[in-house]
Formats: sequence, structure tokens, C-alpha cells
Amino acid sequence: MNFAVASRGARSMVSVSAFALAACLPLPAGAQTAPDPAATPAPTPPATPADAPSSDQSVPAADAALPADAQPSMPRIDILSKNTISMLFDARLAVANGERSFTNRGLGKTRFEGTANGDYKVYAVPVEADLIWLPRFTPSLTANVSAAWQRDQENKFDLIEAFVNFLPPQTGKVGVQFRAGLMWPEISQEHSTGGAWSVVNTITPSVINSWVGEEVKVLGVEGTVRATLGQSELGLTGGIFAGNDTSGTLLSFRGWALHDEKATGFGHFPLPPLNPFIRLLQEDRTRSTIELDNRLGFYGRLEWRPPIPVGVALFYYDNRGNPQAFTPNGQWGWRTRFWNLGINADLGTNTRLLLQGMSGSTIMGFKTGGVPWVHTYFNAAYAMVTRRIGDKLAISGRVEAFNTREHGSEMSPLESEDGWSSTVAARYNLTDNLTLFGEALNVRSRRGVRANLGLHPFQAQTVFQLALRFRL
Repeated sequence: MNFAVASRGARSMVSVSAFALAACLPLPAGAQTAPDPAATPAPTPPATPADAPSSDQSVPAADAALPADAQPSMPRIDILSKNTISMLFDARLAVANGERSFTNRGLGKTRFEGTANGDYKVYAVPVEADLIWLPRFTPSLTANVSAAWQRDQENKFDLIEAFVNFLPPQTGKVGVQFRAGLMWPEISQEHSTGGAWSVVNTITPSVINSWVGEEVKVLGVEGTVRATLGQSELGLTGGIFAGNDTSGTLLSFRGWALHDEKATGFGHFPLPPLNPFIRLLQEDRTRSTIELDNRLGFYGRLEWRPPIPVGVALFYYDNRGNPQAFTPNGQWGWRTRFWNLGINADLGTNTRLLLQGMSGSTIMGFKTGGVPWVHTYFNAAYAMVTRRIGDKLAISGRVEAFNTREHGSEMSPLESEDGWSSTVAARYNLTDNLTLFGEALNVRSRRGVRANLGLHPFQAQTVFQLALRFRL
């Protein structure tokens, strides 16, 4: 077994303005179009719960809110202070084997790869540094702005999220909430709801939420209505958005992946080798937040919390993208739609079960013989159990399965894939500001086009990671 050591230093940072996102809305110069083709509560105000389960001290989306008497007192207005500005650093020690990673334009399923012949390789690297601003303008109006350096993104410093949140006091049995800006819709049950969108109980999220982090970030407005009906609680969310027209590119050309790299306001993700036809049309990278056709997408979410410790959330997304819209440099519109179902349940005082499934399709290009150039169906599901042991330790286990099915006229059926993975992780709070994570992940998948790269269509990969997450 051969070992190699890789280390990559952090790159220098430059400032990025959150308000420059307005530039995403107009049709890009030169863009062309052809005739058409868990009881997961909403993001909380930027309070810092005392018993937050991770070093970034955010409440995971699947966790219930603290009781009123446990909430820390917050000032009515706090725009710029030590309570509103924080930094989060993530460093890794990783050992991985397997094929070339998607971050290096391969078809590997994780962000770390093995040596040239697939043997284990050791990494000791910083992976992320976040700057987070959580101002409180009024008791009801807050904001979440975060920017980051990420190891595998080409921009030295880029915007992660920038949105305002309006949560007026609830009177009676009905309450409302509104969000607007650059944000992720409420899909993931594995991420925290405040500041940098970090994974809570593992290092690596599921394939579903890895893809959400890559290609389902929106520039939009959403509103939520919550009501108490008898002993149950219901929530209904609706949102409209722009800037997400390329969603689906990675799922079709690369497939599912397991990693915690997040889309930025102005960054790109690299693509693996494309087939000869697609290579003439598509740039060798995809930008996740771009508007091509000036058509708004929408999403809706219905959640139900019965009088037992169970929550159910059903989500539907349609970016309404024009699959025949493109820019001269080869960024294409995609029509992407999917359903997502999330369930969480408390199995006793210290054990939580998460279930999530997604099913959808994405289309790109003109039609040949009545069939779009690219037409990919995608499905994935996972089950995860987390057990808290005392105040400092949590152990998690997750299993998942995923696939894609390609039916496009200019794509081979060999560009479909099947796979599954298993993950075991531990989270230990060393101090209030320092958390240690450990994780072992194994993923196995079959994708026929690997043969074009001289690989066997079936590949297995194992990644061991230690992560130290520090909040300042």
C-alpha cells in the first residue's frame, strides 16, 4: 500500500459584496433563447442557543427549538458587536483511496482521492474559513450574511448566503415568517440553520444534501404560515426565485457525490470529461447561481408536526428553466423538478432518526427526434440515526442509496449510475468553541462511462476523516 502526503495552504482572501448579487438577475449579455421547452422549523433569528450541538453553535434544522426559559436573552437591536460577528475554521486530516475526485475533473464520489493508482493518500489541509454576520435590526428583523474561503473553489473569498429574515411575534394560533435574499430552501435535515450552513452531526452530508449545497441555492423570496390545529402544528411555505437556471448540470454529467463543499455567489464547479457532442456545447465547468432566461422558479413546502415526537415535511421544486437558453461561453439552462420528503423522529430522549428521499428529473438542450439532448431522472434516499451520549458526544450512522437514469438523445445510457454508501461519524465538543469530528465513509457506485477513462465501471472508495472545527 503506497501513501503520499498532500498539503495545500489557504489562499489569500479578497472582499466580496453581498449586494452585488443583484447582477445575477438580468439576462447575461449575449444570452440566447429559442422557443420553449422533518418537522424542520424555519430559520431562527440569529440567537446563539446555549446547548447548540456543534461548534458553530447553530440549531440543526431537524432539532426542536429551545423552550422559552432556556433561550438566552437577546438585545432588541444589535447590528455590529461581538455577538453578531463570528468566524468558523475547519481543518482536516483525511486518508482516502479510489479514483480521481470530481474536484479534479474525475468521476470520484468524494472530495478526496487516492494516489494515481488508487492507493491510500493522506491529506492534512484547511478546508474552509467562514466570516459570519448575524445582525438584529429590530426584534423581528434579522439577517444572515456569510462568506467563505473553500479549499476547492476558485475564488479566494466568496459569498455563501445573504438574506434577511422577518419573524413578527405570533399572536393566537397563526404565525408568519418571511425570508429574502441568497439562501438555500429548507430541504436539508443535516445542516444548521444559522451561519455558514454547516453539517451538524457528520463531516459529510448525504448525497441529497451534498447536491442541494451545490445546485439548489436560490436568490428569492419566501413566506411561511404556521398554524396550530388541535394538538398538531402545520406549516406552509411558498417561494419564488431566480439565479438557479443551471441546476441539474452536475447530476447529469457527473452524477451524485458525497462532500461538504458549498455553492458560492460567484463560483463554479468543475465538470468531468464530457462526451464529444456535449463537449462542443457545454463549458467545462458550471456556475450554480446564474440567471439565463428571466423566468422565475418556485417551490413549496408543507410540514406537519403531530402530538408525538415526529415531523414530516414534503417539498416540491421547479426552477422553470428554459433548457434551450444558453450563453456564448456554454452555460445552459436546465428544467429541473423534484419532490423531497423528510421525516424525523425522536426514538427516546437521546436518539433521533432522520429519513429523507428525493426524486426528480432534469432536461437540457434542443430536441432530436422529439427527445431532449439531455434528460436525466434522479433518485436518492437515506436513513440516519444519531445517539447523544452525555453533553459532549454524539454518534451517528447513515446508509443511503442513489441512482440516475439517462434518456437524452445525445447521452448514452452508460451515463446512468447506481450506488450506495455507509457512514459512521462521531462529534465531540471539546469546548464551547471547539468541536472534533471523526468519520469513516465508504461509497460504491457503477457508472458505465468510467470505461472511457480506462476504469472499471464499478468503483469503491473509502475515506477516513478527522475534522477540527473552531469558532471565534
